[in-house]
Amino acid sequence: MTLQAAHRVVVVGGGFAGLLAARRLKHAHVQVTLVDRTANHVFQPLLYQYATGILSEGQIAPPLRRVLSRQRNVQVLLAEVTGFDLEHRVVSAADPDGVAIHLGYDSLIVAAGNRLSYFGHQEFARHAPGMKSIDDALQIRRRVFGAFEMAELSDDSQQRQEWLTFVVVGAGPTGCELAGQLRELATRTLRDEFRSIDTSCSRVLLFDAGEKPLATFGDRLSARAARTLGKLGVELGMGRVVTEVDAYGVLVKDNEVAQRVRARTVIWAAGVQASPLARVLAEAAGAETDRHGRITVLPDCSVPGHPEVFAVGDMMNHPDNLPGLAEVAMQSGVHTADTIRRRLQGRSQSKPFRYRDLGSMAYLSRGHAVVSFRGLEVGGFVGWLMWLVVHITFLTGYMNRLSALFTWLVALGGRRRSQRAISIADIRNAISGFQVQPAVQEETNRPTTDHLSLAANPSGEPPWQNRP
Repeated sequence: MTLQAAHRVVVVGGGFAGLLAARRLKHAHVQVTLVDRTANHVFQPLLYQYATGILSEGQIAPPLRRVLSRQRNVQVLLAEVTGFDLEHRVVSAADPDGVAIHLGYDSLIVAAGNRLSYFGHQEFARHAPGMKSIDDALQIRRRVFGAFEMAELSDDSQQRQEWLTFVVVGAGPTGCELAGQLRELATRTLRDEFRSIDTSCSRVLLFDAGEKPLATFGDRLSARAARTLGKLGVELGMGRVVTEVDAYGVLVKDNEVAQRVRARTVIWAAGVQASPLARVLAEAAGAETDRHGRITVLPDCSVPGHPEVFAVGDMMNHPDNLPGLAEVAMQSGVHTADTIRRRLQGRSQSKPFRYRDLGSMAYLSRGHAVVSFRGLEVGGFVGWLMWLVVHITFLTGYMNRLSALFTWLVALGGRRRSQRAISIADIRNAISGFQVQPAVQEETNRPTTDHLSLAANPSGEPPWQNRP
């Protein structure tokens, strides 16, 4: 008797959607090949804590090979996907040496995630980086801590103030969380460590074109977030649009009145768009994309005309107009894997994907978070406890959960942030790197979503978040 060959499944992307899809196929008669341009599963909702010295790289970015080491039907490949031949069912990729790889499949799951959007001003990326990867967050961390070092070395009062001014663009969860952490870093962690500067005098300015921070959380939680950030010392610039960014600051407009803000550190948290792979897949399938670059899919997440091809997570434009949240990515990844399993069992009828909205949350400062969960609105310490429980639950790996919990308890009770190693070379690279690198790095195979979220959010932002 001849055994039937295992069904070949290629998964593009090791983020929330791709990883959960691969895990869901553990006991199916399939051979899974997971392809990603990074070797780690990045827990993007906590990148801002890595960037501000709280958590380590290992705590939020475990190796994909380790996560899947006990799943014998999965092979992980470090490669960059370059194209799709849907007629012959082949995925083209390139390894780190640039050598072409061709992967045949019976079912294909594309979970390539998203990348930053500068709303048509790609040149802003040279001076206003965002956080979409470990590399991005590490560069921001070097730039933030380097700014304090440069201020300590400067004898010019104006230049010193420029180094001690931080601009965050976008008042969604990403921007609010980052702004709060920058102020806590300046007023708690570093306040007794420098001799020539008073770090507590650092300015953190948060700009957004909207009328209030965390607008999608509702009026009550938005007002609470504004009060919390205000008490921290974050300067809210609501209704103000950033129109220019350079190495020395930003130009913002309020009702056509322009103001120049001088700052050596600018961080972008104002928007995302689908990975370029969404458009590559759409062209191969003859499918449409929306204005965010997401590929239009059928109710079961499959690509029109190709029932064996699925697009999930941030890069799909679902008929239900789903938000780009981690929960959507997780649930769509699981749904797609279940669809493949049902087909292998002879049940060919596909079920439409139904998203279960679990709410949203944002961490603002030590012991303060806001949570919106099915009509329940919670803030303050209780909200922080809820935030803590949910994030501990979703972190990958038992040891990562324990170490992250210990780190948070130490940070809550004291002022310590241990992830702060920096050198002259780091500062030079961080400062010059953002000024000379290409406008936007093409994120062709980035893990899905930024923030884990509890909420439905039409803008396509990161999880636990809605629109930046």
